[in-house]
Amino acid sequence: MKVLRIGTRKSKLALWQSEWVKAQIEKKFPEIKVELVKLTTKGDKILDVPLAKIGDKGLFTKEIEEAILKREVDIAVHSLKDVPTRLPKGLKLMAFSDREDPRDALLANGKYTLNSLPKGATVGTSSLRRKAQLKILRPDLKVKDLRGNVDTRIRKLKEGEYDAIILAAAGVKRLGWEEEIDEILSPDKFIPSVSQGILGIEGREEDPEIEKIVREAVNSYESEVAATVERSFLRTLEGGCQVPMGCYAVVNESKVHVRAFISDLDGNFFHKEEGVFRFSSLKEAEEIGNSIANRLLSAGGDRILRELLSCQ
Repeated sequence: MKVLRIGTRKSKLALWQSEWVKAQIEKKFPEIKVELVKLTTKGDKILDVPLAKIGDKGLFTKEIEEAILKREVDIAVHSLKDVPTRLPKGLKLMAFSDREDPRDALLANGKYTLNSLPKGATVGTSSLRRKAQLKILRPDLKVKDLRGNVDTRIRKLKEGEYDAIILAAAGVKRLGWEEEIDEILSPDKFIPSVSQGILGIEGREEDPEIEKIVREAVNSYESEVAATVERSFLRTLEGGCQVPMGCYAVVNESKVHVRAFISDLDGNFFHKEEGVFRFSSLKEAEEIGNSIANRLLSAGGDRILRELLSCQ
């Protein structure tokens, strides 16, 4: 292989992520030239509608996946939290990067933490997961939808549209905006999104040579285990609707500490599960995620899913 083509979105964060993977591959395999092919996804075009209302699980991946299947590009670099748990036929996740900070970050122009925000303050996020947890921790706050790239969201905060916004700490840090963070929200109280902070590299199942190259250059087994647990959890709970839920797995040798929750849209029902589990293979890690999801379903999550089926 002489040239490896990475399909990427055009946002600053997507380009940063693809450039990082490009650098890792070229460092490990200097004989390979890596090219970036910039593409536009549905999620990049629709910026005035909350993601939950669009309801498309492949908002930021579908067009790039089509390009991989057409052999217009060889691989894609995704924020793994944006990748559906069921991939198109012929594609697979080849590798998982080291995990950047998986937590959520509160930005408030240097004025507030979550606890010190004034009653009735406006917080920006379009994430149902974040909205549900905000309603539990600070039911007095006003939550307002927020879309756009990281720099666009921060600009809206600075212009006074919001008193605070919540973003993935990983994206903020990767783009050099870390000084804007006023508080990192602890996973003990604010559970992150599935696979937040991990980059997933997607490619064709029939390309073992490319997979070998990508895994040698990028893959983190610890991230792969965490992603397997979290994505198995999500796969078990997924329906045709967006549901407020989160799952966060921390791997320590042969053990994994898992925190997860499911909620209804109003935060009236909120159930959390937490535990430490042993594993010896990716298959066992997958079973752990499935088991946690089934616990939440048995605790009332099945009712939430039934009630939300009407959004399909």
